[in-house]
Amino acid sequence: MVKFEGYEFTDGGVCAAKGFKASGVIAGIKAGNTTKRDLALISCDVRCKAAALFTTNKVKGAPIIVSREHLEDGFAQAVIVNSGNANTCNANGIEIAEQMCALAAEELGIAPEDILVGSTGVIGQKLSIEPIKAVMPALLSGLSEKNSSLACEAIMTTDTRKKELAVEFEIDGKKCHLGGISKGSGMINPNMATMLAFITTDVAINGELLEKALRKVNSLTYNMVSVDGDTSTNDTLFLMSSGLAENSEIICEDKNYEIFENALYAVMMNLARETARDGEGATKLIECVVEGAKTEEIAKTVAKSVISSSLVKAALFAADANWGRILCAIGYADADFDIEKVSVDLASTKGTIPVCRNGAGVDFSEETAKEILSEEEIKILVDLHDGNESAIAWGCDLTFDYVKINAEYRT
Repeated sequence: MVKFEGYEFTDGGVCAAKGFKASGVIAGIKAGNTTKRDLALISCDVRCKAAALFTTNKVKGAPIIVSREHLEDGFAQAVIVNSGNANTCNANGIEIAEQMCALAAEELGIAPEDILVGSTGVIGQKLSIEPIKAVMPALLSGLSEKNSSLACEAIMTTDTRKKELAVEFEIDGKKCHLGGISKGSGMINPNMATMLAFITTDVAINGELLEKALRKVNSLTYNMVSVDGDTSTNDTLFLMSSGLAENSEIICEDKNYEIFENALYAVMMNLARETARDGEGATKLIECVVEGAKTEEIAKTVAKSVISSSLVKAALFAADANWGRILCAIGYADADFDIEKVSVDLASTKGTIPVCRNGAGVDFSEETAKEILSEEEIKILVDLHDGNESAIAWGCDLTFDYVKINAEYRT
């Protein structure tokens, strides 16, 4: 994890913030699998200010449609989410999503409109409400400040590791928390959205600023991740604030807002990195750092182009310093810069090696380059020599296992 001064990692994940509890149970939603948790609930003791971002795919899961309606007033108090079935392209999908909210609301004793809903898994398969209904008592009885990890496990599909994190910091002398859980391993190429991520905080903050911070930080974190170039139908990101830290409510973009925004970045950036690291079949995390751009947007476009290239990803799987593929990906990025000024270095804990200067190759040791690229974390350092703006994007290598996992996904 990448640490930030003034922000201490703490336990609790999505339950680190005051007022939040979570639960995760086995409902048997995924056909033939009765050993994996697949239904999660996150709830708060109080009604929360809430913001969300969703997939830009024209095909959208039914939970997105329902959650958008429930968020029209900017408030929510709980989230129910299942894995194993995306509840997408189903004739009665909206009805099922609404029933999930109603069941949770009845157990919690709150309004169904204060429940948000999410689903992830196979697209185009019918989802029955019966297994969900059957385990609702167990789901509610399991709610605890200690069960973030159970909820995190319940939202996983092809993920190989839990993605869970929280930080502690101060505003107005009050101890504050921000944490979350997320899932994502394949079909990852967000655009103003994410895979499934649930972020909670106890910071008291204006609803408009809550959404503004979410949009900005998302554009620098989850939006800068690509595993395979496919944008999911169910990408969902929720941010809920209980306000129970008792700080003076943040109502303008002052120093306290900056502290909050940086806390959000610390959590979302690390969760985004872990999503790239856990790409389906991946063996390496790839980080592309672009500097020297005229604008931040140019830097972001170039960085995302490099980590999205299948040829670059395949080369790095083999620890092959095929820098021409990197320059090619830089070159087809839809951005304005002079390719003859570009330099590229490859780096890891084993060192740094220059492979391109002024848009052309330089002599380097293939043996040294292979040693550098054999590490689990690799950096591609690009300098456009055209300005002062920069950006970072995260991806992973492309392996044989990626094809195997996705060829057998339904079976």
